[in-house]
Amino acid sequence: MEQRYDAVTLVMRDGFSITEIAAKFNVSRQTIYRWLAKYEEGGLEALADESHRPLHVPHPMDGVIEVRVLDLRRRHHLWGPKRIQFELKKAGVDPPPSHMAIYRALLRAGLIVKGERKKVLKTFKRWERGRPMELWQMDVVGSIFTTDGTEAKILTGIDDHSRFMVCHGVMARATARPVCEHFVAALERWGVPEEILTDGKVFTNRFGLTPTEVLFDRIRRDNGINHLLTAPFSPTTTGKVERFHRTLRQEFLTARVFSSLEVAQRELDVWITTYNTERPHQSLKMATPADRFYAARDAVRTPPLDLRALEDRSGDDWVARTISVNGIISVSNQVFSCGKHRSGHLVDVHVLDTLLQVWDGNELLKTVPRTTKGEIRKKKAEPHRMRIE
Repeated sequence: MEQRYDAVTLVMRDGFSITEIAAKFNVSRQTIYRWLAKYEEGGLEALADESHRPLHVPHPMDGVIEVRVLDLRRRHHLWGPKRIQFELKKAGVDPPPSHMAIYRALLRAGLIVKGERKKVLKTFKRWERGRPMELWQMDVVGSIFTTDGTEAKILTGIDDHSRFMVCHGVMARATARPVCEHFVAALERWGVPEEILTDGKVFTNRFGLTPTEVLFDRIRRDNGINHLLTAPFSPTTTGKVERFHRTLRQEFLTARVFSSLEVAQRELDVWITTYNTERPHQSLKMATPADRFYAARDAVRTPPLDLRALEDRSGDDWVARTISVNGIISVSNQVFSCGKHRSGHLVDVHVLDTLLQVWDGNELLKTVPRTTKGEIRKKKAEPHRMRIE
């Protein structure tokens, strides 16, 4: 206001030209003429800042629609503007308000808080496979609690192209046996993917001291599945399944305690069905995972499963041994160590012509070259067996 008054004074009182004053204040000549006209009409007060609010809004949100927007947000506090816009369009509102109009309505009502946008690293790149069943991302997530205080785990598997959940198995512990049971169940239901992307010790033995093969790797190798491994401390590589874990915690696990693992599995099955078939995804242009997964169903290959890794261990080439207090077992007059920390464990030993394979449940502990050909004496203890229902 002071600047405008100085410009007007220099023209009217001191006789400077419009061009000179425009150059001095770095504005256009038309601006100087507008300031002069305002001053002549209303005096000094007319040079004050004016409101930038438009005189007319061509497409204001109808009051009835705004009430529906606020009601949807109150009933579904995790829904954002784009989801609310989608639900209004689905309910027959034509045309629906823009997601920015919905955002402003929620902001006015105090239902959302304006904050800074999360910065995205310049090196971060989004990627997606071109069709379903080309790649599965798998991981294990915790934070599922039962009334007895147990924290259970969930094996999660997501199709990279469609975000369709192919695996969601609840288990007491994320060890080889339950993980592989849920993995095999997913293969039997949906088919065999071309590749699997994982991290974690239960999926691979790449960080082990000995070059052995875990049961998960054996099953995927027998079925021709390529195994991709994430680099250490790189959670964005499996970003889709990690993002699903966030949704799982927010919409299903928050403040919930289950009476048993069976109840948790039943309720999770119902929620996953809704997630796959009804919940729209912004990354899929508001389509559901099932829409995209089944759109290219012909691309899914379903060869017969090879489950030799889960074979019966009661044959003549299998023996059971209990690890002694010093970690030693003896097979065919050959003595070797399995580790003192496994003292008392009942293990199965697969006796091959040149090798001895030691299994603890369905985890391959070690492979030992066979150096003796003595008689194989079976113990009374029954070997471990894995049942796939």
